[in-house]
Amino acid sequence: MNIHESLHKKLAAFGIAALCFGYFAAYVPYSMMTKMITKGLFSGMNGEGLAGFELQPIAFLANIVALTTFFTLAGWWKHAKHSRILGVSIPRPRWYTFISGLCTGGVIMTTTIAYTFDGISIVFAMLLMRGGVLIMGPIVDTIARKRKRRIYWPSWVAALLSLGALIAAFASKASTAITIVAAIDILLYLGCYFVRFMFMSNRAKSEDQSERKGFVVEEQMTASPFMFFGLLIVGLFGSQMDPSSIPGLVWKGFVSTPFSGYFWYVYLIGTFSYGTGLFGTLILLDKRENTFTIPANRVSSIIAGVIATYALAIFYGQRFPSAYQLIGVALVLAAIVFLSYRSIVEKRTKRALVKQVVPTTEIETSADEMCSNAEPIG
Repeated sequence: MNIHESLHKKLAAFGIAALCFGYFAAYVPYSMMTKMITKGLFSGMNGEGLAGFELQPIAFLANIVALTTFFTLAGWWKHAKHSRILGVSIPRPRWYTFISGLCTGGVIMTTTIAYTFDGISIVFAMLLMRGGVLIMGPIVDTIARKRKRRIYWPSWVAALLSLGALIAAFASKASTAITIVAAIDILLYLGCYFVRFMFMSNRAKSEDQSERKGFVVEEQMTASPFMFFGLLIVGLFGSQMDPSSIPGLVWKGFVSTPFSGYFWYVYLIGTFSYGTGLFGTLILLDKRENTFTIPANRVSSIIAGVIATYALAIFYGQRFPSAYQLIGVALVLAAIVFLSYRSIVEKRTKRALVKQVVPTTEIETSADEMCSNAEPIG
């Protein structure tokens, strides 16, 4: 057994928890560095930060390098759909992974931009984006037809607690700082995620590892390259426009930011962004219902955002999260407790039944029944 196979087996033993930790570990530096570079907190910036759109070209370039490196080293290219061109087998996306990939690119861009608005803290932005996505879980599970999933009562409780977190977030003073641009950014973020969830639920959430990896490869090989070249086109128009306009800022991201002395900071932001995208997608592709996997995904970033916000407040004099925002975080964490209940009961039931040498199909059925305590919905 080689090192790669040994590491894979060890990580597999931790299941979705290992993916959640990876997501968390990438999200802390990603969110914190994004806020720092746009607020001008790095050494030598003297409070003059870069605009959110200036970051995009380098960030997507870093995404492309990271995904190419990871898929090559992990040997994941083979899981994608291939076509032969001039006798060479080339990986390519299918129509639905192409659309999902474009939405993934939209998620990457809107997430980074959300952390650059003045007057909106990392925690507040995360509560709006994460809370909105959490509420989508039971909606997608209910309307997805191709691969129907049962929704257990802990998942419904978690969704309701997530809704409470959104209400708490809007009760804070930060809600008055939302501009039209910020609102559009968050709505685009939520819309992109909804499309992704529908494709994942109907075509990729399964026990087949190759199917899941193939979806990840095809989606991500579409997202960053297409967004990068899309930004290039926008930037070329911006070269003839006002430098303070959005296309003008994108153009500055191509011609000025790489030579500003902060190239590697932005590059690292893009690399950590890729880490959040990879781990986050693998969590969402878990075979269980979205009402379970979405909160598991979201809690990692919520905790990371709180840590990043406190670090910025303690070391760089930024604002601490408000009491309302912390209440929202507590509600999201409470939602995870209900989801953990189901997971723990499921594992204990399987271990108990294995000792009795019960067939696998009966083990899975019994575990589901103990987690439900009520008729499943959908």
